Amino acid sequence: MSKKPPVENRAGEPRAVTRRPGRRVRDIDIPSREQILDYLREQGVPTLAEEVARALRVRGDAEREAFLGRLAAMEREGQLMTNRKGQLCVVAKLDLVTGTVQGHPDGFGFLVPDDGSADLFLSPKEMHKALHGDRVTARQIGVDKRGRPEGVIVDVLERVNREVVGRVYEDHGIWYLVAENKRISQDILIPPDMRGNSKPGQVVVADLIEQPSVHREALAKVAHVLGNYTDPGMEIEIALRKHDLPHQFSAVAKRQATRLPKTVQDADRKDRTDLTKLPLVTIDGETAKDFDDAVFCERAGKDYRLVVAIADVSHYVRDGDALDREARDRGTSVYFPRRVIPMLPEELSNELCSLKPAVDRLCMVCDMAVSAQGDIKSYRFYPAVMHSRARLTYTQVWDLLSQPKTAKSAEAKTVLPHLENIHALYKVLAAARARRGAIDFETVELELKFDERGKIESIVPVVRNEAHKLIEECMLAANVCAAEYLLKQKHPALYRVHEGPTPEKLKALKEFLAASALSLGGGEHPTPGDYAQLLTKIKGRPDFNLLQTVLLRSLQQAVYSPENEGHFGLGYDAYTHFTSPIRRYPDLLVHRAIKACLAGTRYQPGGTGWADLGVHGSLTERRADDATRDVENWLKCFYMQDRVGETFDGTISGVTHFGLFVTLDGLNVDGLVHVTELGNDYFHFDAVHHAMNGERSGQSYRLADRIKVKVARVDLEATKIDFVLAGVSASRSPSASKKTRQGKSR
Repeated sequence: MSKKPPVENRAGEPRAVTRRPGRRVRDIDIPSREQILDYLREQGVPTLAEEVARALRVRGDAEREAFLGRLAAMEREGQLMTNRKGQLCVVAKLDLVTGTVQGHPDGFGFLVPDDGSADLFLSPKEMHKALHGDRVTARQIGVDKRGRPEGVIVDVLERVNREVVGRVYEDHGIWYLVAENKRISQDILIPPDMRGNSKPGQVVVADLIEQPSVHREALAKVAHVLGNYTDPGMEIEIALRKHDLPHQFSAVAKRQATRLPKTVQDADRKDRTDLTKLPLVTIDGETAKDFDDAVFCERAGKDYRLVVAIADVSHYVRDGDALDREARDRGTSVYFPRRVIPMLPEELSNELCSLKPAVDRLCMVCDMAVSAQGDIKSYRFYPAVMHSRARLTYTQVWDLLSQPKTAKSAEAKTVLPHLENIHALYKVLAAARARRGAIDFETVELELKFDERGKIESIVPVVRNEAHKLIEECMLAANVCAAEYLLKQKHPALYRVHEGPTPEKLKALKEFLAASALSLGGGEHPTPGDYAQLLTKIKGRPDFNLLQTVLLRSLQQAVYSPENEGHFGLGYDAYTHFTSPIRRYPDLLVHRAIKACLAGTRYQPGGTGWADLGVHGSLTERRADDATRDVENWLKCFYMQDRVGETFDGTISGVTHFGLFVTLDGLNVDGLVHVTELGNDYFHFDAVHHAMNGERSGQSYRLADRIKVKVARVDLEATKIDFVLAGVSASRSPSASKKTRQGKSR
């Protein structure tokens, strides 16, 4: 009789049972991880796997196969390692550190330990053994010249790079690949018979056929030629693969999407509230195609009724099906300039789920009663069918609100009274927001304009009007209600968590503010209101941009978590994401949780826990941000190629030990003024005051100072722009340098 392969769990190891305590999977019993580790610790010396198996009474081929699978999984996860004699060693007893390699473009790297201990510096020689992202064990051997703990790689536990996107080069007959991910600094050789139809200079996707080692370079085989480096859209193709963004739907997911109906079916309307007579409208940007949300507002005496209808994606995408697996993997839609990588196929994102005008659509509704003071008095959630009356843009809405007499068409005349109600509600919600102490940072968003070849023609600021803000307030209200509802129902979910400053960041912030004769209220536990109050106080100061930037950087990043820790920036005790299930997977999970509560049941996502989903959602969000930032930076570099030698005014947006990062006015293009370009002096980095100070001259450059620079060099491949000083803008306060020097002397 043939043997059945062992059943595997999510870690890739055989699921098995322990004798004490017992856990049965089919008919295979093997020792647990704890038993294996306990036995090896008791032995006190490295031990052969055969000896461990005999001692723990592993008998029979099936048990032995499962036991060896468990040992392999323990090695992958850094609990065990096999020495040169083939003996098993407990990693914790070898003074080894397990973690992830983080490469640096300059060839060295760091080991980021799993246990949160200090990073280990890895020299270029050590980095020749592994690639960025690999999991390894290492041993500390001392400290480097800068006093950092230094390590050597003992073993590579997991190779995470299976394919690499990069550019092909040829040097004296030797072909090699330079990875687009600059953290992979090693050249990767391409053997003659593995070049495919690629040509030097082209961008390719290559499969790694041999990983790097102490004595050998990595080898790769060209799998796919993407094209020439400056081809239109190439920057996006590179970013997709560099950041491992899923961008092609599986055949199963495509089939499922195409089999869905094109319209709302009669059976779909069952047990839903009919809102098709309610004049709901969508308000989005000019280029939007996926309409998540629609709004309606009417007066209720002195109060308001606000209806926020959100696309009911969960009706069509069920937990665990092919579309759900794709959506979970992607985590979010990714919005590149001129191209969108949707979380769901366009049959759903742009059609069946999108709240398009003049067609019926399924939705989940948050129906709120809001007082004249902006307090949400009551709310209820329910599934419904809606019929959008209009697809409006922010520009159209603001034109109608600011100039009501321009409402000439029948559609405009129909929707205008409801838009005026929403605008009036926005004002009371905004006032409530101010009373709540929410932080309102002033930021400028820029839009890239392209020519017919797909290259940047101009960079213009996005004009944000009150139409943008009124929709934001409506969405905030619905999200708050969703969080409160799930908390009251005691149903697990993912909250959008934004915590206040860490003690370390708060200390640095207070030291910086003190140098400017300012203070942040709240002592060791400042509130959002303390931040908002300080922002109001400094509004008219010439160094407002500097102070706002430092305040913003003192806060932590927002994440998804099943633990509700509140949203510091918005001033909410509980907050979640409910309003964008077409483009954000956490919102889809929240919809399922709310539906379960309405049905009196519980929703548990299949295959993983809420904590893992929170981590994954946060990571995919960061991944999308990094990819879009890469694309925009490349496009900006391409745009600046023709402007080498030109002079621009800008603002110092970053200060480091190696120089100043400057953001150019009106372009939002960043470049570096290297420390060697600051003048004939020794300049020292002052981390507390975010400044670079000249030792002899007393010249100081601070974060947010105004400065004039000249474009010296544009490196398209490295997406870097170098500036040199061309003078200091007149608006720069000379007292800033004096304050910094005085602060330093104290």
